[in-house]
Amino acid sequence: MGRQLWRSIAFIAVAGALTVSCAGWGAVIHAAEISANQVAGRWASEGGTSLTFSEDHTFTAEHFDELPAASDCEEPSALSSGRWAFYAPDEADQFTVPAESATRGTVLALIFSTGDCEVSAYLFGDEDDPVLCPTWDADVGCPSDGYLQRDQTTGSG
Repeated sequence: MGRQLWRSIAFIAVAGALTVSCAGWGAVIHAAEISANQVAGRWASEGGTSLTFSEDHTFTAEHFDELPAASDCEEPSALSSGRWAFYAPDEADQFTVPAESATRGTVLALIFSTGDCEVSAYLFGDEDDPVLCPTWDADVGCPSDGYLQRDQTTGSG
């Protein structure tokens, strides 16, 4: 239950404004709520990490092991694919859980196929120009070259 409680607290925290340093500019960044259609496509960071999301809730990753969020996983170098879902309230216990049926959200669950590894990825900015931050703590944010931006030539955003 501790893990679910942490996710609930993190989800609530992301719903408000957060202060983080993003790509060299310090600013108040707000949670961005986007649709599943806007998630689909390739997202890349200046540091070389990329995630490519499909509408069927699968994804592939390149160089994900270079992000601090991967350090809690058993085999960081093997993190190359998995399933994704928005976090959504679970009516049974009132916690937020990954739900592939959710069509919009501000936080993604990245559930890797290798080992028992799940990473939260927070969406910041606005729905027209969001950034994705895979991190264990939304208040910490990502390293400046760890924020992923949507590739405008792919997906339907």
